[in-house]
Amino acid sequence: MPQLVPAPTRIPVPGGKTIDEYVGHVTTGTAEVSVAHMIAPGGWEEPAQTPGFDEITVVLRGVVRVEHDGGTMDVAAGQAVITRAGERVRYSTPATDGDGDGDGAEYVAICLPAFAPDLAHRDA
Repeated sequence: MPQLVPAPTRIPVPGGKTIDEYVGHVTTGTAEVSVAHMIAPGGWEEPAQTPGFDEITVVLRGVVRVEHDGGTMDVAAGQAVITRAGERVRYSTPATDGDGDGDGAEYVAICLPAFAPDLAHRDA
């Protein structure tokens, strides 16, 4: 039977970023996959991580910067990036997106298995 998710759960995080989880450990008790809508202000960044999950990031607005062992990749609105479990990555949003649309980014993150803090393996 289909399961309606009437509203996401807001996950508190520092730095002005909002995370609204639609599917995952917190909202639906799902361990296999998580789906979250995120909005990050320009200049936002998080510590590097070597997660134990694959992550698909679909950028809806702005630019998400992905630093990895091979360099840096800017993922613009209308694009997506796939990072694999065990890859060291660091996500941020440039102070400006370069095309006049303003700062920051809006994106959807899908994690397989579902995101969990103990699987993120963030740098201290």
